[in-house]
Amino acid sequence: MVEPDSLDLEERAALRRVAGLSTELEDITEVEYRQVRLERVVLVGVWTEGSWEQAQASMRELALLSETAGSLVLEGLVQRRSKPDTATYIGSGKAAELRDVVLATGADTVICDGELTPGQLRKLEAIVKVKVVDRTWLILDIFAQHARSREGKAQVSLAQMEYLLPRLRGWGESLSRQAGGRAGGATGGVGTRGPGETKIETDRRRIRAQMSKLRRELVGMTAVRRTQRGRRRSSATPAVAIAGYTNAGKSSVLNRLTGAGVLVEDALFATLDPTVRRIRLPSLREVTVSDTVGFVRHLPHQLVEAFRSTLEEVGEADVIVHIVDGAEHTPEDQLSAVREVLSSLGVAEHPEIVVLNKADVADPAVVARMRHLVPGLVVVSAKTGEGFEDLRAAIDAALPQPPVTVDILVPYGRGDLLARVHAEGEVTFLEHTDTGTHVVAAVPADLADRLTGPAEASDSTGV
Repeated sequence: MVEPDSLDLEERAALRRVAGLSTELEDITEVEYRQVRLERVVLVGVWTEGSWEQAQASMRELALLSETAGSLVLEGLVQRRSKPDTATYIGSGKAAELRDVVLATGADTVICDGELTPGQLRKLEAIVKVKVVDRTWLILDIFAQHARSREGKAQVSLAQMEYLLPRLRGWGESLSRQAGGRAGGATGGVGTRGPGETKIETDRRRIRAQMSKLRRELVGMTAVRRTQRGRRRSSATPAVAIAGYTNAGKSSVLNRLTGAGVLVEDALFATLDPTVRRIRLPSLREVTVSDTVGFVRHLPHQLVEAFRSTLEEVGEADVIVHIVDGAEHTPEDQLSAVREVLSSLGVAEHPEIVVLNKADVADPAVVARMRHLVPGLVVVSAKTGEGFEDLRAAIDAALPQPPVTVDILVPYGRGDLLARVHAEGEVTFLEHTDTGTHVVAAVPADLADRLTGPAEASDSTGV
């Protein structure tokens, strides 16, 4: 197929089917949040940029997300536009065509490959006459299904409420307990007459109250987690975080490295709660290794905020082990998507080891292309154990060197060295003598070499 350079009339007039994707609308103002009960779905996306292959890849990922949420994908459609329609996402004419596809397939849900505004959701649902779900709410629902810990569940609930709040719809004109009009005239007195508080306002107030409660609870949970992490850091144990695209095999790599027994499932977002284990490297150094939630393209900002606890493990790590799915045709797209999220978290400068997993099923041409693209790439198979000795050695080499304990007399004329000891090391003993400062401290290896090297030995005396 010839790649389009511009939006011609034929492309803009077509809803294009994505091959190989085949695998109740109700009032939501009563609930604080709802889980999406997906059964038979039709997928629809808007192709605004990039190649047709990239548009298909995005739709295939949406199909995987839908199946992870428990749905059966019946059809996938893509509309070529310069930008999504502000009213109905795909345009009113194409929405009518989508309605015909829904009727023909017997679907009960439409899932859009993007985040829809409240207005787009309402108008598209009014045309297709079935429930419409966007990509963001679909991912939130998957997180709700998979979260296990109390903290994980609270974070998902908060993210769902933040998303739901502006999208509450008040079908029907029911009023709440507050009297309106003449209803309060006889006994209510001044201030009670008026239109009354609508049901949607009541629901919004309830959701805001629950959000405040969840935020308070999460603050307490965050304090506990920071204390636990502080204990690990105070023991001078280096930290390694496993990050990567969802379903790239992060938990399988952790299990192979540590024997952790973490849930391994061929589904997106199988891991949502932080898992921390210890391993011993070839140098006999002990490190902690943490598994993290997987990333996807266009990760909803609510999830980046809601899962800050999991992502903090990445920020606190000495080394990031970035897992890439070798079974993908374009793993470099996953690599750039995850790096974009890591950059937004402010950890792009952390030491990174890129690991191409699933070597047992990877296309050799893909492996060769990734080796050329990523210097120092480590190729492994969590299924067979191939490459894990190389991975352990790479982690060992990337970690900062352990501190060295020095017991030395620093001459008074070398206040610069003493200042570095205070700034970079941990001083356990300090005494001023006639000839200099006697200091015992744990310092980085390079500073230890400087303190005990020949140049300084002529000016200082070891104690």
